[in-house]
Amino acid sequence: MHQIALIPWLDPAHIIDVAGPWALLVVCFIIFAETGLLIGFLLPGDTLLVISGLLTHTSDVFGVNIWVVSLLIALSAFVGGEVGYLIGHKGGPAVFERKESGLFSKKNVERTNAFFERFGGLTVILARFVPIVRTFTPVAAGVGHMPWKKYSLYNLIGALLWGFGLTMVGYLIAYIPWVSHLVVEYIDIILLGAVGGTALVTLWHYFSERHKAKKARAAGEDITTDAAEAEALALDSEVFDRSPDLDGDGKH
Repeated sequence: MHQIALIPWLDPAHIIDVAGPWALLVVCFIIFAETGLLIGFLLPGDTLLVISGLLTHTSDVFGVNIWVVSLLIALSAFVGGEVGYLIGHKGGPAVFERKESGLFSKKNVERTNAFFERFGGLTVILARFVPIVRTFTPVAAGVGHMPWKKYSLYNLIGALLWGFGLTMVGYLIAYIPWVSHLVVEYIDIILLGAVGGTALVTLWHYFSERHKAKKARAAGEDITTDAAEAEALALDSEVFDRSPDLDGDGKH
């Protein structure tokens, strides 16, 4: 029997168990929400994929084979990316105005922009494997008006590599009993590391930004309006055509 994790509502195996016959639908919705609804910070995306694949092998929890599970998860990831892009494309820079929410923070957008600056359009693919960045990448691409056809192609590749790929990795892990046991046994540590680390960084950025804003107001400094600051966070379209800066020297 699976041991209930320290964070049961974030434990992939617990989520799947509680969902019962709706388990696959719930998994697909969570994967969709990570990039489609901008709430990917506290969702167990990577671990959920691996555990879903593992449980498909060991307990047939979804009632369908691994190919169906992996493809549906990849489809959910792709659709989520398309919705995120649409939100950014239609909402424009105004989407970035609520930077003081702590989750949708200026720092997180800047981190995503830095990925685009370094890797160009390939960020859409690479970001799938980076928590937080994968949540903001579709929106940043939409706000910057990255060509939709190009974005969708990269989004599809990323969804397949991440959604289909990691689920398959979990399935294959089940063939190695000691590795499978290790993943299930230490899911608490994996979750605490992934979620706790993300939460701490997010909170630190949140309070740091608030502290800077208060100091600026106290000193009577001119503070840029939310609208102007949000406009500054929008990417220039040229960034999407840049070749990757693999050595990090700033030259493309």
